[in-house]
Amino acid sequence: MPGEQASQDRNRKEPAMPKFGKRYLEDAKKVGKDQALPLHEAIAKVKSFKKTKFDQTVELCMHLGIDDKRADQMIRGSVALPHGVGQTRRVVAFCSDEHVVAAKEAGAIEAGAEQLVKKIEGGWMKFDVAVAEPPMMRVISKLGRVLGPKGLMPSPKSGTVTQDIVTAVKEYAAGKIEFRNDAGGNIHAPIGKLSFEGQHLLENAETFINLITKLKPAATKGTYIKKISVSATMTPGVQVQH
Repeated sequence: MPGEQASQDRNRKEPAMPKFGKRYLEDAKKVGKDQALPLHEAIAKVKSFKKTKFDQTVELCMHLGIDDKRADQMIRGSVALPHGVGQTRRVVAFCSDEHVVAAKEAGAIEAGAEQLVKKIEGGWMKFDVAVAEPPMMRVISKLGRVLGPKGLMPSPKSGTVTQDIVTAVKEYAAGKIEFRNDAGGNIHAPIGKLSFEGQHLLENAETFINLITKLKPAATKGTYIKKISVSATMTPGVQVQH
């Protein structure tokens, strides 16, 4: 009935709008609507926003023209940025006994095979990244249900399964980042801290953008890189020319 429908429309709650703080709103006024800036200017704009009591992480977001439902168009990998990202990560290494000492000397907080698997099965999860030698995959396969949902399962596609376990431990402990597109075709990646020099943030951003550009799937049609923006943890995003 028309009257009943009108009543339902009046009673239907509108989705809650996100609430932004005073600092965010003031910074947002400095960002021109739909105005894209050269990368170095966009980074400078983010660095000009009001500071907080903590050192914010600067993040790059790229919206790609990919079909995220097709496996041959997924973008996934890892990269060690030239100036790091300003944080260390806790790394565990699944490796043979002969490489345990070297892996720990490289920065792994735990290293091993069956014993490490049992420790994780027992509930220990105090690590951020897991790397593994290829032969270890059959050993850790039983951890798939534990590590998979948390995004911690080593994978050749992400670069966490490698013969050079020592180098992998060093890079990930120093802040090497993993990335993959989300369901909307976006890729988010930290490129440093707000306290970084602008030039260092610029070089990290250029490294990441160049890598994603090279990873363009052959099956992609139309515009590949649709939008790029840079922001810090508590700032609005600034669009980047590309």
